[in-house]
Amino acid sequence: MADTAAAPLLTSHKARPSIDETMEAYMGAAGAGQLLKAVLLAFAWALDAQQVFISVFTDAEPPWHCTDADADASSCSAAAASPCALPPGAWAWDRPAVTSVVSEWSLECAGPALVSLPASSFFAGCLVGGFLLTTLADSLLGRRKMLLASIVSMSVSGMVTAFSPNVWAYAALRFVSGFGRSMVGTCTLVLSTELVGRRWRDTVCVAGFFCFTLGFLSLPALAYTFREASWRNMYLWTSVPSLCYAILFYFVVQESPRWLLVRGRRQDAIDTLQQMQIGGITSSSFSMIHACAVNDDDDAGASASSVFATLHSMRERPWALRRLAAIMTASFGVGMVYYGMPLNVANLGSNLYLSVTYNALAELPSSILSWLLMGRINRRSSVVALTAAAGLWSLACVVIPQGTARMAAELVSIFATCTAFNVILMYSIELFPTSVRNSAVGLVRQALVLGGVAAPVLVALGRRNSFFSFGVFGLVIGCSGMFAACLPARDEGKGHVRHHGRGRPHLHLPPPRGH
Repeated sequence: MADTAAAPLLTSHKARPSIDETMEAYMGAAGAGQLLKAVLLAFAWALDAQQVFISVFTDAEPPWHCTDADADASSCSAAAASPCALPPGAWAWDRPAVTSVVSEWSLECAGPALVSLPASSFFAGCLVGGFLLTTLADSLLGRRKMLLASIVSMSVSGMVTAFSPNVWAYAALRFVSGFGRSMVGTCTLVLSTELVGRRWRDTVCVAGFFCFTLGFLSLPALAYTFREASWRNMYLWTSVPSLCYAILFYFVVQESPRWLLVRGRRQDAIDTLQQMQIGGITSSSFSMIHACAVNDDDDAGASASSVFATLHSMRERPWALRRLAAIMTASFGVGMVYYGMPLNVANLGSNLYLSVTYNALAELPSSILSWLLMGRINRRSSVVALTAAAGLWSLACVVIPQGTARMAAELVSIFATCTAFNVILMYSIELFPTSVRNSAVGLVRQALVLGGVAAPVLVALGRRNSFFSFGVFGLVIGCSGMFAACLPARDEGKGHVRHHGRGRPHLHLPPPRGH
């Protein structure tokens, strides 16, 4: 069949315009005001980043020193990797015990499983929440309500976490926080791109990546400010602003008109477009919305029957399942390194605050490179090349001794990983139609998070042997990234993905009728 990109905007009743064509006709006229709203919406990524990486500081093992003047200096240096071999009273923390959960609850000798439990619980909550909530944004709640609920629950659970009495309650609350924030990134990415036309889609995505970097960068500054105070301050000072943002979000951001059309709510879509006050749209210029084919290429009828009907709709499209399997496999390795490397900076043997700052700063050029790759280079080739580079440099950290050289290699690895992370998220939006897009992107993010679940345990093991952290990270991301070669190529500058199977037509976003 002919590519829908070549179809006229206004057609006869025999070939009604698709939702994609209809929305592009209206959203393509979005000006600076609507673009500013989309960027404001993208700021939710900054709040999300704070909760994702806050444990880098709150769960870190503080530095310590020997206090027994009569102790044998050689025996103290032999136990330098851990104070567990020293008798009580022979050593002390360099800072007050309340600065970290490890020192406050005496977890320094508890073993890697218990030390990594809160961080792993957070990512496990993200994983469970993603699988249980991912279709709600496509079906019952929509993008806006789902995102608002996620931000509020993330904020409230973060504030409660500040009052944790022990490590078990702390780990449980981190699970709840992860469950609540599981849809923040997905809904923010999908909603922000659906509130603007196609020509602004890459720009809005990169704005989200920049906001995530800003949130990450704020943590070292905040942690350094409270370096002599309780770790509980970190949760309070990140959760309260997040709750204030949720209130602003409620009054400023509208629902996606595209999603409203997929649900068959034409009048609500018209009302939303009028609220956006996009230039050139009047109350008498919505004939195209009334004429668009709501149930054809987006299969909206299937998504209306139940919360999980969108996944059933994807199962009926074998090409969609193949894409999902390939991109989720690649995402698993990227997620392990992306979430694991910042947790692993303590194993670099350098200043913790500077190391995390350098890791966060690596995301800035990564966002710029992502923007360049999105507009000019094939997505598939980019993911394969970036994951291979990240894997090689991570493996190099195993043989490079602690110091500046190892930090440089780690920064190159995290830079390539961040870029691959950004490209994968944008790529996943383009691979699937509107009716299942949020669900598909959510599953891709769950694969990223699944890699993050295993990362804290590997980081804890890596304190004794760097192969269990840097080595495993490099092998996993390098091997899993090769699965991206199974994905369809993206034609540069044309906004669509090309099929390579026998007899398959070019695929515009969303796929043409007949698939």
